[in-house]
Parts: sequence; C-alpha cells; structure tokens
Amino acid sequence: MTQGVPTTGLAGASNYVLQAAITAYADEAYTNARKLSGTGIAGTDARIDPSTETFIGQMRWFKPLNPVINVASLTDPTAGTPTTYASEFATYVKSARTHGAEKVNLQHLVTQDDGLAKVGRDFAETRAQDEHNAMLSVMKGVAITEALYGAGSASGSAGLGGQNFDNDPTDKRYGFYVDLGAAAPVVAASVTQQGAARAEGFLNAMGMAWKDYEPEYAYLVTSPQMVAALRSANLVDQTKVSEANIQFETIFGGKFRLIQTRATQSLSAAQLTKINATGGVDIVGTKTSFIVLPGAIALKDLAIEVPTEITRDGSKYNGGGATNIWYRWGYVAHPSGYDWKGATDKFASDADYAGARQAGNPAVLTSIATPDATTAGTWERKVNSALGLSILPVFHS
Repeated sequence: MTQGVPTTGLAGASNYVLQAAITAYADEAYTNARKLSGTGIAGTDARIDPSTETFIGQMRWFKPLNPVINVASLTDPTAGTPTTYASEFATYVKSARTHGAEKVNLQHLVTQDDGLAKVGRDFAETRAQDEHNAMLSVMKGVAITEALYGAGSASGSAGLGGQNFDNDPTDKRYGFYVDLGAAAPVVAASVTQQGAARAEGFLNAMGMAWKDYEPEYAYLVTSPQMVAALRSANLVDQTKVSEANIQFETIFGGKFRLIQTRATQSLSAAQLTKINATGGVDIVGTKTSFIVLPGAIALKDLAIEVPTEITRDGSKYNGGGATNIWYRWGYVAHPSGYDWKGATDKFASDADYAGARQAGNPAVLTSIATPDATTAGTWERKVNSALGLSILPVFHS
C-alpha cells in the first residue's frame, strides 16, 4: 500500500480504506434530489391487475353519456331516439428492476467488514430513488405527449397551443399544458403587481387547465430557484400541511403544496426544438414546473417470485469464493387518463416512459430526424375531456 493512499490495492477489496482510518465505518447521508415517491402524487388504481400474463394489462370504463332528450307527444307516433353509450380502455405496462452486488468471501480477513452489508442497509433508498426516477420520467413523458398535441400535430391537425380559459377541453388540438412564454411565474413587485398577484401565473395555469373543475388543492413540483422566488415574494404560508409524516410548505392558503426538487423537470432545448418543428403553436417557455393532482400516477407493485437471492461461487478467486446478492422489484407506473403506446414486448425503462413514437414506432424524440404529423408521445390521452387529467406541465422562463 502506497503512503498517502490508504486503500488495499486489491481488486477484491478496492473500495475499502484501511490502516490509516482507525474509526468504525459510518454512512454518509444521501443528498440526491428530493423525491416524488412517498408524496401524495403516487396513488393506487384498483383496475390495475399486476398478475396479467404479458408485459401489459388493460383497464376499462364507460364513457360519459351524450343523452338524447325526446319531447313526448300525444299526436306524433314517431319512435323516440334512444340514448347510446360506449366504453373505453387503456393499456398499462409493467417494469421490473434489479440491483445487486458481489463480495469476495475472504476480503473480511483484511477489511473486517461484510462487503454486502452496505448494499443491504441502503436498499430502501435505492428503491425509493428508482421509483422517483420512474415517476419523474412519466411526468416528462406526459409533457411530451401534451406538447405534441398543442405545439405539434399529433391530434391529427395542427395544434392550437396550450390550455386557456375559453378552449374546449375535449379538443385534443389544445395540449394539456400552459405556456407562460417569456414570463416568469413569480414577477417582480410593482405598482400594479403586489401580493398574490406576483405569482398569478400559477393561479392562472390552474384555472385555465381545470376551469370550473378546479381542484381543492394540488402539488406544485418546482425548483429551489422558484421556491426562493415565492419566499422572497412572501407568498409561502406560515402554517405547513402534514401528510403521511411529510410536512409541506404551501402557498395561497394551502392551494399549492410545494415539492421542491433540483431534479431536472424541464424538457431539453433539443426536445423543444423537435416539438416546435411539428406544425402547431410553438412553446416559448424554456423551463417547466408541474401542477399535479393527488394520486396522479398509479404506482402498483408487482409480485416478484424471488425478490432477494444470494448466490455463491466457491471457485472464483482461486477457490476463495465470491458471494452475490440481488434484489428484484417491479411496478406499474401509470398516469391517470392515459394509454400506453410504447413497446409491449419488454419491461418499460425510464427512457421509455419519457419517449416518443413516429408512425406508431417507439423512438427517442431527439432521434427523430424529421418530426411530422405521426410524431406523438409514448402516452396517448384517453379520457374524453382534459378536465379529467391530473398532470399539468407549466412552461415558463
């Protein structure tokens, strides 16, 4: 061992610090971006059955009626027109994940530590991070889908932009997003902009999206920079909201529960360029925050037959042997109101969740050379009205 480099230098124990360190090992705290998993964004859906035989499953429902109202007559014998009804279904996809590690059996003789203990201790963190990544990818995938409705032509004709106070929520030419353009959601104070009016961008976005079905409250997933702007505008409520042992800062009297995360929410410049090249109303805002309703993403665990497996190979390392431990888990992550249009012959990855398709074929959005009318998101809006959706991207500067 070289002086000043207190490691073993052995391939089987290269991740250990020895001799120069005389204290017991401690664990450094994780400082990953704040997670979406564990918040009220994740919900359940009893219609999702994880025991289906293939990579996908389907859930169905009856669509709202368009009733035909007849006026009764005592003189006209013409038969009345009956009301018909229809049903719809959506496809969901499974995802299975694994995480493992290996230790050299005889490393304990020189390290005095079980090489697999760290992996086992931190498995809960590993899985929570994976679920967070999946949920964020689903939200980005929804943003791509809706952007290609309003800024593209995925609806079958040129998009008409995002939501406004007057648009028809059943018209897919309007994407379920709000583009604040060059405006920031929180503006500087002025003679005409004081108090809550300084953040009317978020208030307007909620009203434009859900109109007269505006929810009682929603989660605002946004960056530390945006939260700092809200605080400097003195808009953060003094009283916090407790939910499942998590305390949320709120604004506007609890209307928005703040989820502050530095995780990258925004679509990349390359993605926006592809979206804006597809014929609709261009998206101007370059940053993205999300207004999300409770239970917007159904997260249902899969039953894994062997969730934890330990294997030994006694012949490795000249007979010293090696031990492997593998953790396996899986879930269905599905946004409310959407149908899965990605690959149906494999487990979905985070890249698949945030993917796109052209002419029905799954693709990476930025890899599509020439976006056209067949360019769409991995998810397809399935509900009749946008008022039934739960994830609202807000593009801003």
